[in-house]
Amino acid sequence: MTAIQFGIFTVGDVTTDPTTGTTPSERERIKAMVALALKAEEIGLDVFATGEHHNPPFVPSSPTTMLGYIAARTERLLLSTATTLITTNDPVKIAEDYAMLQHLADGRVDLMLGRGNTGPVYPWFGQDIRNGIALAIENYALLRRLWTEDVVDWEGRFRTPLQGFTSTPRPMDGVAPFVWHGSIRSPEIAEQAAYYGDGFFANHIFWPKEHTERMITLYRQRFAHYGHGTPEQAFVGLGGQIFMRRNSQDAVREFRPYFDNAPVYGHGPSLEEFTEQTPLTVGSPQQIIDKTLTFREYVGDYQRQLFLVDHAGLPLKTALEQLDLLGEEVLPVLRKELAVNRPSQVPDAPTHQALVARRDAEAGREPTVAAGSAS
Repeated sequence: MTAIQFGIFTVGDVTTDPTTGTTPSERERIKAMVALALKAEEIGLDVFATGEHHNPPFVPSSPTTMLGYIAARTERLLLSTATTLITTNDPVKIAEDYAMLQHLADGRVDLMLGRGNTGPVYPWFGQDIRNGIALAIENYALLRRLWTEDVVDWEGRFRTPLQGFTSTPRPMDGVAPFVWHGSIRSPEIAEQAAYYGDGFFANHIFWPKEHTERMITLYRQRFAHYGHGTPEQAFVGLGGQIFMRRNSQDAVREFRPYFDNAPVYGHGPSLEEFTEQTPLTVGSPQQIIDKTLTFREYVGDYQRQLFLVDHAGLPLKTALEQLDLLGEEVLPVLRKELAVNRPSQVPDAPTHQALVARRDAEAGREPTVAAGSAS
């Protein structure tokens, strides 16, 4: 069992390398994402997560296709999303797609649900962005029923009613994939995660720690309010972006042009201002370790830490070098240090096997995990 899961996430942007003027093709970018996932397993990371976007300059419009392919080429890596659009995807399709992926990957699947950060995607899929929060709430309520009830009768605001509907395939071992609710700025999503006893993933790349602390404190308090356990027993995940070289000056010099021209960072605060005010860490492996270890100071003991290593036009070679350093010098120290003084009541990171065992224990029966299920 893993107390805290470490992994990487990618948003799959196709961005021109500002140092060479080279822009990867869509095929090259898709293949690069797969290469990063395979490298993640090789270096001992626990999770690979892909975003979902339906507009240039992003390529991952079909996360389950990519994750299914990666599942066939890996043995241990847990496959996730960052994020699945709960607002513009049909809950029926989400239920079926991720149950199918769960079976193909022997349980090595969970997903992060979110509203997304691209306004035009709503009308592309027949929705109105002004209904964003309401869509997230209604669609997830239906998704849960599709996974937990064999036959569903349902009527809501945003899609046609269902009568006697059964989503297929049924979740593996009768247990749905674990769900993280991802958000940067919406307390309603923290509330939704708490209400269901699900995980809350705060992708705090762009925000100061005080904002992230407020969001996670709200989630933990409401998790306890709804009777799922103590605030410390809630499931918390964090995002972050890192860039490292063995020498910190080399890291800053090399990353600066990427930062200055990045679609999401560029032409705003300086690299120094951003690294001071947010979790972005650019420097030596020790600096990555030191900054990451501070996260626990303001969010408490948590279950998942994902890093972004391939954004803003960084070439694949450079991203793979980041993973080598992460695996060799950073990951072993973080695993050791974050286990120190971790209270026994803080739950381990959720896995399929753990969810099945909990279900069976609550029902007072012997464990029934299918052969080949992920641990």
